[in-house]
Amino acid sequence: MPKARFHIPSLDGLRALSFGVVFVAHVGLGNIVPGGFGVTVFFFLSGFLITTLMRQEWQKTETVSLKNFYIRRALRILPPFYLVLATATLLTATGVFHARLDPRALFAQLFHYANYWVVRHGSKGFAPGTGVYWSLAVEEHFYLLFPLLYLFLRRLRATPAQQVSVLLALCALILIWRCVLVFGFHSVEDRTYVASDTRFDSILFGCILAIHGNPVLDPSDKDEALWKRVLFPLAVLGLLATFLIRDQRFRESIRYSLQGIALIPVFVCAVRYPSWGFMKLLNYRPVAFVGVLSYSLYLIHQVVFFGVTQELGRFGLAACSITTLLITLLLAWLVQILIEKPCARLRKRFSA
Repeated sequence: MPKARFHIPSLDGLRALSFGVVFVAHVGLGNIVPGGFGVTVFFFLSGFLITTLMRQEWQKTETVSLKNFYIRRALRILPPFYLVLATATLLTATGVFHARLDPRALFAQLFHYANYWVVRHGSKGFAPGTGVYWSLAVEEHFYLLFPLLYLFLRRLRATPAQQVSVLLALCALILIWRCVLVFGFHSVEDRTYVASDTRFDSILFGCILAIHGNPVLDPSDKDEALWKRVLFPLAVLGLLATFLIRDQRFRESIRYSLQGIALIPVFVCAVRYPSWGFMKLLNYRPVAFVGVLSYSLYLIHQVVFFGVTQELGRFGLAACSITTLLITLLLAWLVQILIEKPCARLRKRFSA
């Protein structure tokens, strides 16, 4: 996301924490660390930040320029997206990576329906390390549609409460649909985990916070003690429950909804009370710096891990993981300097 006036290091800290969870899961601890939760936090954060930007644009101009929105989105997401995909594909096609490519899988990634390819075929045919592209497909599908809905609601002069009601209704419908798939059709895990129609609500909960009770734009309607002593502890307990309950039907139906609700107090406290308790860690410069790099880190890390383990696997998982992290940080920093920053300057031309 481009930085705006409301940029707060706590949010970069949450990005860093999310990437850390994903990274640790992907380098071999997926049975212990809930890597999927890191993706859910990324979804929530994306919805919160982008809807906040649209809300600010509406307040300033009484409209949301869809053309400028999609141009900004393309400049933010696509250059690193295609760079990493092209690199991983080239390394595989030339035999540096020992794996097989399926042109149809590559086509799915190029045109942003990799998640539905995964539903039908698994991750077969992808260049090694690019399996994470399913989550980018979910976001691209979401942001093709959501700005239209948001602009429609604003032009109807819907109040924040009415906007939230519409979005909550959509979240409820998605939950019902997941339950139908899980309990009625006994769908496989990938059908509910990676498909856009079953994961949009993970982004919508962030949008809801951006519209009502936004900790960046709105005054708090609840006492500070209530957030810190009641809502935040309840949120943490709720998240722990979603990690500890191992029933697969629960995990692929209700879990995402509970996590979305629980993340609301977490984000509110991170933004409103950055010097409180654990939130201090989110604001340390090294942590925030990792958060700034998080998008490229997310794209790159599995590609690097595959290459490192292929060449250095004999040195053990710990050595490969540390080497992967160091190389990934370096590459992500280079991508930020050479690609993301120039694109950020260009994006400013299309800001409200």
